[in-house]
Amino acid sequence: MELLKQRILAEGKVLPGNIIKVDGFLNHRIDTGLMRAMAKEFASLFNTEGITAVLTVEASGIALGTICAEELGVPLIFAKKAKSDNIEGGLYQSDIFSYTYKKKVTLLLASDWLGPRDKVLIVDDFLAKGEALRGLVDITNQAGAQLIGLGVAIEKGFQGGGDKLRKAGVNLRSLAIIDKADQDGIVFREEQ
Repeated sequence: MELLKQRILAEGKVLPGNIIKVDGFLNHRIDTGLMRAMAKEFASLFNTEGITAVLTVEASGIALGTICAEELGVPLIFAKKAKSDNIEGGLYQSDIFSYTYKKKVTLLLASDWLGPRDKVLIVDDFLAKGEALRGLVDITNQAGAQLIGLGVAIEKGFQGGGDKLRKAGVNLRSLAIIDKADQDGIVFREEQ
């Protein structure tokens, strides 16, 4: 998606540890117009006929997930990273290793909100090693729901998570895949 790539080049910064800082428009301060354009792009990339929900993970996936859900006319569901007192009943859970926080995290989703009748599009802002998305796919499978695919705003292609998910047969579409990010700048993967 050219618009997203141009914003990454214009405003993104590469921090030590291959961190791509785009918090001025994607995950701290949100450009809702850009989010809407990404939601429309995802709607064109996936067969969303009969979709019942968009699924993401807290916290930075929620903004993009919300606008995608609104665009598709379905609810947003998000997996939590900690159990709160208001979650009751059965839970789906999946253990992942968070690249951002450098620790094991358990994704939790109340079983009330996802089941075998659901048809789900998973959406997230970033993909590095693929753990969060793997956990969401695991939760979708536990629920017996049908996975339409995975929509990612920015994939860090040099970290291999997206390639691993694609090899596993998941329908993954990333709007911008970064193959190299260092002090010399950002290089995008050519369209495939």
